[in-house]
Amino acid sequence: METIDRIAKLFSSCQEKKRAAFVGYVCACDPNFDTSLSVCRALIERGVDILELGVPFSDPLADGLTNQLAAQRALEAGCGRDDVFRLVEEIRKFSEVPIVFYTYYNLIFSQGIEEYVARSREAGVDGLLTLDLPPEEASELVASCRQNGLKNIFIIAPTTPENRIPTIVESSSGFIYYVSRAGVTGERKDLADDLDIRVTTIKKYTDLPVVVGFGISTPEQVSKVSAVADGVVIGSTLVKCISENLGNPDLIVEKISARTETLSTGLSKM
Repeated sequence: METIDRIAKLFSSCQEKKRAAFVGYVCACDPNFDTSLSVCRALIERGVDILELGVPFSDPLADGLTNQLAAQRALEAGCGRDDVFRLVEEIRKFSEVPIVFYTYYNLIFSQGIEEYVARSREAGVDGLLTLDLPPEEASELVASCRQNGLKNIFIIAPTTPENRIPTIVESSSGFIYYVSRAGVTGERKDLADDLDIRVTTIKKYTDLPVVVGFGISTPEQVSKVSAVADGVVIGSTLVKCISENLGNPDLIVEKISARTETLSTGLSKM
């Protein structure tokens, strides 16, 4: 299926501008559908290049407390599968920013791989990052995504042996997600000392862009990651703008807009 490769176009544009891509994460429908849509609009308008939407799940094992609570708020607000797709459809009315689902395999499998992938493509999703599905077990999903023009993003961790990297990149498309620290999502005070070495090692095996996430929360950290990677994933510090201002949608949008602008100052590679 011939589709627009928004992700490739985005990274090409960032390369020309000599800056890293800003991959911004929030949980879909946190704290409710309408506020979530306003948050997504604010993120895009303030500089997020790729929108990573967490699909609410009752058992998000890879997430730290901040993002676990975001998923819980979305589920308590009644967010279901159709609401997540509808959110993407609403975003597509005003933006062509690449959208990636950050999800768990059970949510895909329970609907049926073919149906889920086709529905994602129809809504305007560009890629799937399936946290708990290793590439060795992902052949059916990878094939379906390729047929429908979706990208498959896989994670490489600090504990991943170098001899396994070729297997991961072979199944990957769109970009590679390198986790800067072992463990779950959440803000960290410091970045790993060997970040540049790890990114360089990954790039030996692929021409795909490499983005770095987990724990990045300050402009200084963004700048350090931007110097060695093609993109920076920022989540928990944005989600906190929601959790700290519940009940005041306008303030949520104001805070997350300001935070996004501040973090964007570290993206330049010059």
